[in-house]
Amino acid sequence: MSQQHQTATVSLRAVLDRARDGHEDAIDDATASDLVAAAERNSYADASAREQYDALTDTLTARIDRDPAYDAVAARVQRERDRRERLDDPTSDAAYRESLVDGIERGVAADILDERMLTYDLDALADSLELDRDDRLDYTAMDTLYQRYFLRDDDSPIELPQTFWMRVAMGVALREDEGDRQAYAEEFYDMLSTLRFVHSTPTLFHAGTTHAQLSSCYLTTIPDDLDGIFEGYHEHAKLSKWSGGLGNDWTPVRATGAEISSTGVESTGVVPFLKISNDVTGAINRSGKRRGAAAAYLACWHLDFPDFLDLRRNTGDERRRTHDLNTAAWVPDLFMERVQNDGEWTLFSPDEVPDLHETYGQEFVEKYEEYERLADAGEIENYERRDASDLWRTMLTRLFETGHPWITFKDPCNVRSPQDHAGVVRSSNLCTEITLNTSEEETAVCNLGSVNLSRHVTESGLEREKLRETIGTAMRMLDNVVDLNFYPSEKSERSNMRHRPVGLGVMGFHDALLTQRVPMNSADALDFADRAQEFVAYHAIESSTELAAERGAYESFEGSKWSRDILPQDTVELLEEERGRETPIEVEERLDWSRVREKVSEYGMRNSNTMAVAPTATISTIAGTTPSIEPVYSNLYVKSNMSGDFTRVNTHLVEDLKERGLWTDELRDKLTYHDGSVQEIDEVPDSLQELYRTAFEIDPRHQLRLSAERATWIDQSQSHNVFFPSTDGSKLDDVYTTAWELGLKTTYYLRTLGASQIEKSTLDMTEYDDTQFRGDDSDDDDEGNSLPSVEDPTCEACQ
Repeated sequence: MSQQHQTATVSLRAVLDRARDGHEDAIDDATASDLVAAAERNSYADASAREQYDALTDTLTARIDRDPAYDAVAARVQRERDRRERLDDPTSDAAYRESLVDGIERGVAADILDERMLTYDLDALADSLELDRDDRLDYTAMDTLYQRYFLRDDDSPIELPQTFWMRVAMGVALREDEGDRQAYAEEFYDMLSTLRFVHSTPTLFHAGTTHAQLSSCYLTTIPDDLDGIFEGYHEHAKLSKWSGGLGNDWTPVRATGAEISSTGVESTGVVPFLKISNDVTGAINRSGKRRGAAAAYLACWHLDFPDFLDLRRNTGDERRRTHDLNTAAWVPDLFMERVQNDGEWTLFSPDEVPDLHETYGQEFVEKYEEYERLADAGEIENYERRDASDLWRTMLTRLFETGHPWITFKDPCNVRSPQDHAGVVRSSNLCTEITLNTSEEETAVCNLGSVNLSRHVTESGLEREKLRETIGTAMRMLDNVVDLNFYPSEKSERSNMRHRPVGLGVMGFHDALLTQRVPMNSADALDFADRAQEFVAYHAIESSTELAAERGAYESFEGSKWSRDILPQDTVELLEEERGRETPIEVEERLDWSRVREKVSEYGMRNSNTMAVAPTATISTIAGTTPSIEPVYSNLYVKSNMSGDFTRVNTHLVEDLKERGLWTDELRDKLTYHDGSVQEIDEVPDSLQELYRTAFEIDPRHQLRLSAERATWIDQSQSHNVFFPSTDGSKLDDVYTTAWELGLKTTYYLRTLGASQIEKSTLDMTEYDDTQFRGDDSDDDDEGNSLPSVEDPTCEACQ
C-alpha cells in the first residue's frame, strides 16, 4: 500500500455516488447528502482515508433496517476501501488480477503459503477471476472476510474477495495430479466464488498454507488411566491450536468413589478432570482467530452423571463448574423407555461395567440388566438407583437453565452407522452433527463443507442439474481435504486415512423455502426437506463411488454397511427392528437408487461417511443466506459474532412489502417494536404472516420432523437447534421425547425466551405460550429503538 493511499483524503460524496449506483430509489440525492453529512460529523479534520471510509460504512450500516439497499451500498464502500489499501491503482481491474500473483508470491516468501502454490500458472488463474462476483457479498460478509479470513503478512491483508476464493481453490486442488491441478483450481473457484458451496472455516483459513489444518472437528475417547487422561489434554491442546473443535468422550473414566487399585484410594471421579479440560479449552485461541471450543460427552448411566448435569450452572462450588466447556448427554434407548414406563435407572462406575460403553441396542439392554442383577446380588460395589423420570426432569431443567447438556441418542447413532463393523460411536462432536467411531487408538476427524440450497432453487423448485454438478465438485473437494490436511496428532491421521469420512451439509434451507413461497411451518416444507435431502444423498453417495473408481475405496470399506448393500435409508428399518417400534417417518425412494447400489457394489466407497449438516453460522453469513437448516431467527435483528454486530433484515420480506406498497417508515417502526415479527402487524397480509414466521413462531416439533425427513438420507447427523417458545417443562419433555421417537440421532442448543418476555404474538400451536421472541441482549439502532440480537453459537469449528 502506497503512502499516498494511506494519507490521502477522499470525497465521501463521490464514494457514495459510486456505491449507490443502481440503488437510487432507496438512497436518492437528498438522502445521500444527509448520509455524507452524518459521516463527516462522525469523522474529524485530519482523518485518514481509511477512517473516512469507515465513517461512511458506519453511517450506512446504522440504517440497514430501513432498506437492504444500505447493506449493499455499505459493502461496495468497504470493497472500494480495501481495493484502495491493497492496490496501487484501486480502479484498475488489471491491478486486482495482478494482486493474486503478488499475494501468492508474497505469501510463499513469508512462509505463509505452501511453495507448491507457485506451480500454478498464476497469470492464467488471475485472468480467470470473475471480479463482478464481489457484488454477491454483503457488508457482513465483507467485514467478516476482512477481519478474520483474509491471509495477512505483518498484519496487512494480502487478499481481496476473489483472490481469497482462488487461494482456497488452489489450496484444495493441490491434491490433484499436477497436469490437472490448474483446471480443478478454476472449477473449485467457480463453485466457491458463486457461493454454491463453501468449505468450513478451518479450510477457508488454512487452504494452501504451510500448516494446512483443514478439518473442522475432532472426536476423542479419554481412557481410564492418569497417563491417558493427560495425553488427552495434550492432544486437546494441539487440536485446538490448529482450529479444531473438540468432542470428548469421557464415559470410560471411573466415577467418584471407585477404587484405584495401584494406590488403594478412592477416585475423585470425572468432574475434577473436566475442570482441567475446561481450563485447557479456555487457554487456547484457535489459530489466533477464534475461541477454543470443546464438548464433553458422558453416558447417562455414569455414576457421576448427576454432577455432570450441574457443570454449567452459575451457582454452587466453582471448583466443580465448567463455564467454557460444553456438555452433552449420551442417552441410550433403554433410558428413554424407563422414563416412559416410570421405571428406575441404575447409575454405575464404568470400571465395574466395562462393556456397557462398547455395546448398543439389545446387546446393551441385556448387559445393562445383567449388571443390575449383579448389583442386587452385591457383586457390584458402586452403583445408585434413581427414578428415571426424575433424572430426565433434572436433565431438561438444566438444559432449560443453561442450554446444557445437549441431548444425543446413542442407539440411533450406532444402529444407523455405516461403520458398525469397525467400532462403536461413543459420542458426537462439538456441534452434534458428526457420528464417527472413536477409540483410545483413533481420533475421528470431521471434514466439512455445505451446499447453499438457496443458490439452487427457483420459484419452481430445485435446479437439479446445477445441484448435481455442485455436489459432485464438492465431494471431490472434501475428499481432497482428507489427503491435504495437516494432522495435529498421529491418532487423528491414522483414523482419517483409514476411513476418509467427509460431511457434506446444506445451508440456506429456509432461504430456499422462501424463494419457492413455501412456509416452513407447512407440509410442503416437509416434502421439500425430504426430496432435497434425497437428491443430495443420491449424488453425494454416487460421487463417492466415482471417486472410489478413480482413487480406490477407503481402507476399511469391506464389512461396512455400504459393502453389505445397506444405504442410509435402509437403516431406518434397522432402527425400528432394534427398538421394536415404528419410527413415524415414511421412507419413499423417488430416485433410481438401483443405479447407485450397483456403483457401490462395483467400485466401493471412497468415504466411510458422506453427509453431515453443520451449523454454518459463519459461512452462511459469508454466503449471504440462512444458517444451515434453521428457520430465520427474526425478520429484523442484530447478529453478533467475533467480527462485531451486524444488522440483518429479511430481504424477501422487504421485497414483498415493497411490491404491495407497504414498506413505509411506520411499518418499519412496527417491525422494530415487534422484535422483527410480522404476526401482529395488521397491515401485513395473512399469507405473508404465515410465510415469514420466525424461529420461535414455528412449532419446535415441526422443526424436528423436518430434520427427521432429512435424517432418512443422512449417514451422520444434523446440528439441530431447538427453538422453544415456552417455560413449561412438560412441553419441553414433549419436544425432546418427540426427537427420540422420530429416531433423531442428536440435538444441539436449546434456544429459549426470557420468562419476563412481553407477550405480543401468537403461535399456531395453542398449547405453547403466546410469546414474542427476543434475543438475550439488545442493541440500539440509530433511532434509539431496540433491535433484537442473537449471538452465533460457540461452535464455529463446524461452519
